[in-house]
Amino acid sequence: MKYFSLFFACALCASCSLNLHPEDENVLTTKFNSTWNVHEGVERNLNGVITYNALPWGGLVADVKDRNMPVDWTNYESITFEFAEPTQVPTQIMVSDKLKTMGKAGISSLTCYFDGQDLKSVNEVALQASDTSVLKVKNVFLTPGRSVWESSPIWQGDCALGNWENGFVVKPEQFTSATEGDKLEFIIKTDVSDPERGYWLMKTVYNKTEDTLEGNDNELNQWGCAMMGQAATSYRILLTANDVKKLREKGLFVNGYYTNVSQVNLLRREVAPAQ
Repeated sequence: MKYFSLFFACALCASCSLNLHPEDENVLTTKFNSTWNVHEGVERNLNGVITYNALPWGGLVADVKDRNMPVDWTNYESITFEFAEPTQVPTQIMVSDKLKTMGKAGISSLTCYFDGQDLKSVNEVALQASDTSVLKVKNVFLTPGRSVWESSPIWQGDCALGNWENGFVVKPEQFTSATEGDKLEFIIKTDVSDPERGYWLMKTVYNKTEDTLEGNDNELNQWGCAMMGQAATSYRILLTANDVKKLREKGLFVNGYYTNVSQVNLLRREVAPAQ
């Protein structure tokens, strides 16, 4: 009987271990096991769901280094968090402080696209909440991509947005060739002249309206702004059919908070052949 109990216990442990680690190299869920704020809490249920008791701008963190060295995510196009329950507060994905994506409250998933960023040296990823909340994460995964985007400039200049002081218009005729699924790419540089400044924003609306574009709706905060990463060099928006229609009619107006914009490109996707 003693040997049977020992066998059963070992089999149960092995079974649990298999159930908790069904992942391939693209799935990162089990790596999220620590927090930036010592007063936060993280627990993992037997079904793998992570319960994260978040404090404002703390962080549920994954160390993604391989053999203690940063990893190269050049061949991936995004990271996605899937939630077991809709989020209660705005949340943010941060990738090694190079890239940030904000998601509004009430969403069931949030994707951070790597468009235009140098992600050859990634050491950690964090999920942050804007306020005290309980976030339940059921899956975190990377999406490989071989997409190549053909770029056409539709606006060029040197607009320092400052503290909402400046902005610019991209005229409707620049969107004549745009179609659903294309992307707008903003070539940017954040203004880091003030070391106390901790965030950078950009807002994109149909010109002469208060309506923000639909394509990045999940990334916008309560004021309709997208947050730029401190070291970001570009930001992209996937255009919906309604975005294309409105942009052809009205054009685009851009302003924001201490983000400098030098160029706007219209991108069309071409799938690169498999190697």
